[in-house]
Amino acid sequence: MATIDLTFRSPDQFCGKGMAVAHNDSLVACCSCLKLPNRWLFAFRAERRRRVTTYRKRAFTLVELLVVIAVIGILVALLLPAVQAAREAARRTQCSNNLKQIGIALHNHHDTFKTLPPSAAGCCYGTWQVLLLRFVEQQSAFELYQDWGNTTGVRYSGAPNTMVTTQRFEVFTCPSDIPNSPVGGMTNHNYAVNIGNTSYNQVANLNGVIFQGAPFAWANLNVEISKRTEGQSLASITDGVSNTLMVGEVLQGQGSDLRGFTWWGDASGFSTYLAPNSPLPDRIYSLAYCNNQPSQNLPCAASDSSGNPSMYASRSRHPGGVQVALCDASARFIAETIDLNVWRALSTSRGGEVTQLP
Repeated sequence: MATIDLTFRSPDQFCGKGMAVAHNDSLVACCSCLKLPNRWLFAFRAERRRRVTTYRKRAFTLVELLVVIAVIGILVALLLPAVQAAREAARRTQCSNNLKQIGIALHNHHDTFKTLPPSAAGCCYGTWQVLLLRFVEQQSAFELYQDWGNTTGVRYSGAPNTMVTTQRFEVFTCPSDIPNSPVGGMTNHNYAVNIGNTSYNQVANLNGVIFQGAPFAWANLNVEISKRTEGQSLASITDGVSNTLMVGEVLQGQGSDLRGFTWWGDASGFSTYLAPNSPLPDRIYSLAYCNNQPSQNLPCAASDSSGNPSMYASRSRHPGGVQVALCDASARFIAETIDLNVWRALSTSRGGEVTQLP
């Protein structure tokens, strides 16, 4: 007896009545012709519907597509601040590491020469930053720089010194800030030394604020050139090296703004007369070198003789405060909400104040 294969083959395998066929190698007939039960016919039709339905492809509707796009947009909006915060945390850590390296380099300078370097030799004949190059693995750059402290020699803006002052050194640059080269391709940087609680030239009394010493001061240009690189010793910091600021962040001015131009004596140091990230303006002797940008944490105005001498506050791009290195070479974050009197006391080296870092 022949065995009938009831497998559905193709849509054209129907009899004239439109019924699915059953077949084997030698027999093709419809269910009615084979006298098969009607339930078999229903099974064939159900199989046909199932197989045809299987081949249909269902696409996304416009509404579904819009919902997917909206969900993706929400996820991106939630993740983007987290990504930005993570990146800023990494930049802040790098900035802190820079300050630690600078602090250690200053201690190495002190161990070698028994003094810290001066903040600067006048306006234009070298700053602490040049003298520190050899202690931050930049010996070649240090050797290129000529006539440090020689007021009749080459300035920072003359050859061959421009081979150094047009370079950007990562150890002196905070990655959170915007790099700038204000004059002749010479670079701004982000760290300045502590010159006390009044102005850049350390006036004795600024609107009632009494200058009480600082770890850094301008070089004595009345001694022989070989001794002009001698600054103050750590032993002279009677307030304690763990209670006194050594280096702090400053922002790079944009355009022709000379803030952060630490090859230049005037900008080589910061004072604490103004609070960290103060809304009050930094002061510089010419508006040509002062790009007032309060919205960028860079307020600036011209200095004058009525209680507003040149001075530069500690500023940063880090939310909520600035980073500093203390005279013990440790790095700390200082909130911009710190009490102004405490901030000023931290900058004095011989004030005798009883202060504690918050």
